[in-house]
Amino acid sequence: MKIFLETERLILRQFTETDAELLFQLDSDPEVTRFTKLGDRSRTPTSYNEIKNEFLPKVLRYYQEYPGYGFWVTIEKSSNKFIGWFHFRPGLDSYMGATLYQVDDIEVGYRLQRKMWGKGYATEGSKALIRKGFLELETQQVVASALSENKASIRVMEKVGLKFERNFVYSESQQAGVKYTLSKDDFNLNKEC
Repeated sequence: MKIFLETERLILRQFTETDAELLFQLDSDPEVTRFTKLGDRSRTPTSYNEIKNEFLPKVLRYYQEYPGYGFWVTIEKSSNKFIGWFHFRPGLDSYMGATLYQVDDIEVGYRLQRKMWGKGYATEGSKALIRKGFLELETQQVVASALSENKASIRVMEKVGLKFERNFVYSESQQAGVKYTLSKDDFNLNKEC
């Protein structure tokens, strides 16, 4: 198990090939994926085969292609249990890619088990990744996006110091979204993370 980052209450480690079942269980809760299945009104869970054969191999490639960036299994220290994941990855490699992000944009995001919501874990993990990005990884700008109706994620973006940049529309689903950003210069001025 290769640990990438620790916070007061969380351990973020690299994914392994054996993590497919954890991801499948996480994505099987329709409330967890409510704001992630753009255009999929049925909110059909991601299949185990899709996770194992498509998502997980892509996640594992990040560690070689983008050193210091990628997806991270998140463990709650007090229970030593899987609670979800965070990502800190090149924005151009995200779902929206060049439609929304610039070359130097690094996207922060997460997916946590519903029973872990409201405990501040999304804020804690995101702050730690942003801080590591600016102080250790030469990140120039951190970005995040969410559906406009996803008020909880928007609050997290604001708590970690990202500022509203613009509204947009997801092309496939025609749903309204928002983009938030934080530049390295603004981070250094405010030291919010």
